[in-house]
Amino acid sequence: MILPSLLAFAPLLSPSVEPARLVPSESGPFVIKARRVEIGNGEVMEHAVMLIQDGRIVTMGQDLPIERGLPVVELGEDQVVMPGIVDPYSRYGMSGGGFNDSRPNIMASEELYPSTRYDAFLENGITTVAQYPAGTGIPGQAVAIRPLYGSKDSMVLSDGVYLKVVMSNSAGNKRNLRQGFDKADEHLKKVEEEREKFEKKNSKSKKKKKDDDDKKKSSSKKKEKFVAPTPDPKVQPFFDLREGELSALFSIGSAAAYEHLIDAIDDEEFEWGLRIPLRRDIDVFHVKDKVGERGVYTVMEPLLTLQPGTMRQRNLPAEFERAGAKLVLLPRSDRPSGFESFLVDVGVMIGAGLDRAAAVRGVTQHPADMLGLGDEVGTLEEGKRANLLVLSGDPFQPGTKIEAVLLDGEFVIGDIDQ
Repeated sequence: MILPSLLAFAPLLSPSVEPARLVPSESGPFVIKARRVEIGNGEVMEHAVMLIQDGRIVTMGQDLPIERGLPVVELGEDQVVMPGIVDPYSRYGMSGGGFNDSRPNIMASEELYPSTRYDAFLENGITTVAQYPAGTGIPGQAVAIRPLYGSKDSMVLSDGVYLKVVMSNSAGNKRNLRQGFDKADEHLKKVEEEREKFEKKNSKSKKKKKDDDDKKKSSSKKKEKFVAPTPDPKVQPFFDLREGELSALFSIGSAAAYEHLIDAIDDEEFEWGLRIPLRRDIDVFHVKDKVGERGVYTVMEPLLTLQPGTMRQRNLPAEFERAGAKLVLLPRSDRPSGFESFLVDVGVMIGAGLDRAAAVRGVTQHPADMLGLGDEVGTLEEGKRANLLVLSGDPFQPGTKIEAVLLDGEFVIGDIDQ
């Protein structure tokens, strides 16, 4: 259900006043007052005041004075505000199969089909989603969206937010990656050969000029410029990786796969992160310190695993975070039931030793930064999109409910019931 913004003439909301409702196009600036706000970077602001206008946070601070006449949403003592959740790895709402080869130029946005299924994200506080292409090998590039049913253009925030690469300890996966960079090198060699031919041809033509008239004619002409050959569409993403215009997200399922990945990367320098699908007996703890030293984004479910061959539990998200990895958390299942239990599942990990501030960053700031959207979403700061949740209490406690969701400054889910 849609809860539109506040009327320009709306008075202070109190426990005895029904939340104001109106058409979003009529919305103007309004203020939210909250006793507790989770910023998203691990910090907390008490007695916060936020001015929201045109879908963004204009001003935010503690106990700020409020200009007379501005509509105010004053939250209850127990209510908590936090940034909208960022899900960096989903195919919910999408359909279609993939391939087991290298197709790095395929864009997940091409199969994006707006539907009401995306309401499941907003109903559970997820305001930004990255959807990846199906398939193994190198299936293509992910797209970041606002999960609000509408036109495709209105949903897309950023295309090509990462290149998905499935990396096992097989020769085929390594070959897919190395061939991409090798073909980029071959293209560069071809460009240099074409440049040499061009310059040689121009040099010969100059020598043939014998008189002043010819020189005058040539000087009146525009100097011909060398145009480099266009790379194959499957090769361009590897140039984008090298130039920092694209990052990669490698999916690994074992410690051996990580070592295989490092060997495949060799001396290439580009931004990349890890997707580690957790299972009960996974052995990736063997490489946690190596991953931590690199400080890469590491995407995991909030799931307790077991030491192989034993009943000893391990909190791998906590272990990787303590080792120095930038922890990114995502729902345990890519369906509404997983979205619904997500924050509680993260709370279980906190109870088992995961640092609470790291958990907050793992569902908001870090996934936003990994997607290249840190200037827009992920934390509640001045200038950023007003994507936020109003909860009945601590986000990670059982029984806490999401009472309202704002997407770009508009109440799209729930009531403010004080």
